[in-house]
Amino acid sequence: MKKNIKFYWKLFLSTFTISAFTIGGGYVIVPLMRKKFVEELKWIDEEEMLNVVAISQSAPGPIAVNTSIMVGYRLAGIWGAFVTTIGTVLPPLVIITVIAKFYISFKENRIISSLLLGMRAGVAAVIIDVIIKMAKNIIKTKDNISIAIMVIALVAAVILDINAALIIILSGVFGGFYYNLVKKAGESQ
Repeated sequence: MKKNIKFYWKLFLSTFTISAFTIGGGYVIVPLMRKKFVEELKWIDEEEMLNVVAISQSAPGPIAVNTSIMVGYRLAGIWGAFVTTIGTVLPPLVIITVIAKFYISFKENRIISSLLLGMRAGVAAVIIDVIIKMAKNIIKTKDNISIAIMVIALVAAVILDINAALIIILSGVFGGFYYNLVKKAGESQ
């Protein structure tokens, strides 16, 4: 893939557009990035996108920005990460600045309050959609260890109310240990 000004412009516009028209935070932007970069542009494959999301979620900071950085870096190195970060951060920066200016008016407006209430329901549906798609991709691998990690992580988060960061770190450590030491040792015999 040749990296010229058109490529960087398309990369910027992709993240800028997704960020500008996405309401609900990082967990909503991730499926849209997946759709854009995996399905439409075919710049990243499904498995790699899952890995990018996992790394992005476990790193400090907003998942939308982390995912943008990872995608940009994967596609075009440091400059790609820079371009996607600007594309992702610029729309909310402008929007939040405008909202801050008119915060009191927005806060007391019944129409805006109603719109936000309706949008929360839509955001929840999109997040559930992402969860289902990611779970299906893990189940498709038919890798019992990955499926077990997913189920244990779900129980830890939902039932035991364990911090998501701790769950992600422990899952990563176990996965790294298992796949790099135990599974490789078994394959070499």
